[in-house]
Amino acid sequence: MSADRLERRYRRLLACYPWEHRRTYEEEMLAVLLAGARPGQTRPDLADAANLIGGGLRARLRVGARGLTEPAWADAAAATGVLVALVLCAAATKGLLDQALPAPSLPPPYPAAGPDPVDWLRVAGWAAVALAALVGLRRLAAGLAWAGVAGWLVLVGPAVADQQTYVVDTLPQFALALVAAAALTVPAPPRRAVAVLGPARLVALVLAPLSVTALLELNRVNRPGFTESPGTGSFVRLSADIDLEAGTSPVLWLYVAGLAAAGLAVLAALATLAPPVRRRVAVLLSPVAALALVIENALSGWVTSTAHMGHLIPLVPAQWAVLVLAPLVTFLAGVLLVRRREETLRMIELGRAVDRERPAP
Repeated sequence: MSADRLERRYRRLLACYPWEHRRTYEEEMLAVLLAGARPGQTRPDLADAANLIGGGLRARLRVGARGLTEPAWADAAAATGVLVALVLCAAATKGLLDQALPAPSLPPPYPAAGPDPVDWLRVAGWAAVALAALVGLRRLAAGLAWAGVAGWLVLVGPAVADQQTYVVDTLPQFALALVAAAALTVPAPPRRAVAVLGPARLVALVLAPLSVTALLELNRVNRPGFTESPGTGSFVRLSADIDLEAGTSPVLWLYVAGLAAAGLAVLAALATLAPPVRRRVAVLLSPVAALALVIENALSGWVTSTAHMGHLIPLVPAQWAVLVLAPLVTFLAGVLLVRRREETLRMIELGRAVDRERPAP
């Protein structure tokens, strides 16, 4: 009876190993463990348990690392790198236009400051990343993207000490830059992004971010003047959370329709990719979505309190840990889910193949 309990507990620990490893070595490992057990022992020793858990996790990491070298991951990385570079180029263009074009809503003493060299460098840098990736200069694209990551660390990183709200606001863009750099670093054949996306999807992914930038900037420069009352009189506002304003409701909804059309174009382009590539693109982008959700929900109270208090309320270590770990855990969970999903689909297909080969009675 004690031997049966010990065997069951060892089998639970051996479940830490990947299925392929257990299929080949589980019985042999179990026999060795049981042979070394003391008479009457019913629980694994602490050292044995730690050794099995550690070995199982290392084996799973090795299997996961091999899985990341599959062609579908390279295709997804190539497509994601181009998509994120285009989005960051559009965001940088929006920032440059914000500085270059005066906004009527600003009071007269505060005209647009004008773009500085960093604004121009961001636009040119991310445009160069996207272009280099599309023409097949993958290493150049990756190098420029990593330069963008380093630029954020140099320019924004020091503000962690006294401008944490600004740093947190820019973290999603930093995460996008990190995703672009990592994705473009993955080895892939030349011009693979063009082959994966195809002309129609590529056109949609280029035009959609630029259209969003143009619509938002057009809306900004057509706001009510500083002496008018925004949101009242002849101007209508969509909501407190969505910064869109127009002279009439139909015009406002035209802005909304344009933004929605651009978003749907991107979703349609990604949704029509091959399923293995589509799933991996979603996994590669999921850390950015997780980070944005954490900032929007978990830190919303901190942002509001900091704004109302008039002085910095420093983030505690646990909050910084969440900002770092949430994207990482989301990515790892996505990798495991994709692996499990495709293993399930493979087993289903094997079963169907056996059924097709089985002779009819």
